[in-house]
This record gives sequence, structure tokens and C-alpha cells, in this order.
Amino acid sequence: MASANAVELEADGRPVRVTSPDRVVFPERGITKLQVVEYFLSVGDGILGALLHRPTTLERWPKGVFEGAVMATRADNRGDAFYQKRVPKGAPEYVETATIAFPSGRTADEVAPTELAVVAWAANLGTLTFHPWPVRRDDVEAVDQLRIDLDPQPGTDFDDAAAVAPHLRELLGELGLTGYPKTSGGRGIHVFVPLAPRWSFVQARRATIAIGRELERRLPDRVTTKWWKEERGSKIFVDYNQMARDRTIASAYSIRPNKRATVSTPLEWDEVDQVHPDDFDVTTVPARFAERGDLFAALRADRDPELDCSLDAALALARRDEEEHGLGDLPYPPEYPKMPGEPKRVQPSRDRDRPRA
Repeated sequence: MASANAVELEADGRPVRVTSPDRVVFPERGITKLQVVEYFLSVGDGILGALLHRPTTLERWPKGVFEGAVMATRADNRGDAFYQKRVPKGAPEYVETATIAFPSGRTADEVAPTELAVVAWAANLGTLTFHPWPVRRDDVEAVDQLRIDLDPQPGTDFDDAAAVAPHLRELLGELGLTGYPKTSGGRGIHVFVPLAPRWSFVQARRATIAIGRELERRLPDRVTTKWWKEERGSKIFVDYNQMARDRTIASAYSIRPNKRATVSTPLEWDEVDQVHPDDFDVTTVPARFAERGDLFAALRADRDPELDCSLDAALALARRDEEEHGLGDLPYPPEYPKMPGEPKRVQPSRDRDRPRA
């Protein structure tokens, strides 16, 4: 039964019901469900731009973010939070979908937002983080965003990722790519590149590997592309598998499920080394958005095509790596079928065929 104290908000003219508006979602901050929905409406043009026409996985925390909360997994679905990959039953008629295929070959109809009310509706269901695919619903095989994840490993933090980011920007420029940075909402930095939507997932992932390897060559003491954690050391990992099919990154303006209710926030390049992830949360980002607007507007599905970039130079770099250095593909995530040209997926310390020093 719906809560008696439910309230109704307007999302670009469409009414959206918020049930249990006083439920506390972030106990450390006293932030309620109503405040979460109001936050998304306050950055409406930005969050909708990040999700527009994209198949989107919903990261739902219906009980809130509390001490000891556990995310459900494939092995154990009894968690307090979960990833919703299929459109929930009973979704309003204005919630549109896109059919996507997973690496297993199974398909699903995912939410593909077309208006702000969809975001508000999902937030009412406990969605904090939106995970859009780098494709549009009219062609779910054509990647139109390159996403580079600078992921700090143990012994490193946001400042280390921020120190690497300008080198990544320079490299992207050399390859004819324009990058747009944002905080992950945690310790990392994400850099997105708008692409002409004619690239496959395999091509986009291969280009990301090449970019990561070149960055690693330039900054060998600070950057790694090693897939196995035991080999990474205290470096920034360029997580190339975030460009594999069905791997997604938190959208711009998504809330992250941590005590401070931080937000994955777009940045200007000249402020990357001047900020900290905790600067941007549910309470501070609305004013920043009102002042600066959407710094990720160039990534929208309905953007000006003149902003689109080509992966030709990055893929040429990948070919040179293979032809001149013998550097081919790297391991896919464990749930993927074996891919053509992929090396074996064996943890180095358990590889009996690996030469020993």
C-alpha cells in the first residue's frame, strides 16, 4: 500500500509520486528520499543528458545506505541493494526501454530514459547511481562514448589520479580525441570522449587498451594496465575493461552509495588538481550546477555531431603495439566467453606455465 504521506513533485511538467518521502537514505547526513529526488530534479538537464536514450542499469538502495549494507551478487541475491538490469514490473507508460544483449547471449529490456520523470521515478524506487551504456537505444551496437577510468590502487588516492589526468588529456589530444573529466564520486577520475557512433565494443576496448599502454609507457612508475591485482602495485590502473560490453560507469550527476552522499561530478580540466571528491555531494552540487551548467553537455546523445571524435588514431596505435611490440589483447572479465585473440585468464601466481624468475 502506498504511504499516506506520499508527495507529488513535477518533473518537467509530469507529476511523479514520491512515497515514504521522510525515509532516511543517508543516516550520516540525515538526507531523506525526498531530498534525493529533489536533488535529481535540481540537476535535471545534466542527469537526463547523461542518460538520454541510453540503456541504463539502475543501482537501487531501497533501504538506504546504512552501516553494514550489502550489495546483492549473482551468487547471493539476499543483499540490501542490487543492480536492476531489466525494467521493473509496473513501470509507468512513459518509461521507455531498449533491448540489449549480454556477453552470455541473453537479452533484456533496460530502462532508456527519454524524460526527467523517468529519473525521478527511478529515484523513488531507491536508485542512487545510474549506469548508462555507451550506446544509444536506436543502435545498441554502436559505441558513441569512450570511457577511461583512472582507478587508484591501494597506496594511491584521488590526488594520484589527478596527477595522471593532465598526461591523459595530452595523449588524447595527440590522438584527435577531446576528453571531459569527472570525479567518480569515490577516489577515481573518469574521462569521457564523444565519438561518432560507428565503433564496436571490441574497437572501443582495443583503443582504450592502446591509450592505457601509451600512458603506462610515459608514466611507468605511476600507471598500470595490468589486469591482475597482484601485478598492479601502488599505481593508477587504467581499467580498460570498463569499455567491454555490459560494463558500465556511474553517470555524471549520479549519487554514490557512501556516507557523505557524494556525486560523480563533471569538472573543468584546470580544476582537476584543485578539488576533492568530498567537495561534491547532494547538498553542494545543485548550486554548482546552477552556476556552471552541464559541463558534460558534449556527451549527450543529442549533441552537435561536430563534437564527435574518431578512434582511427587510437586504433592505429593499437596496431603498432601489436606489430612492433607484440602487444595483443588483454584478459576480459571472468564472466565473458573466451574472446578471439585473448590471452588465457590465469592469475599469474597460479599459472603453472609461466616462466619463473
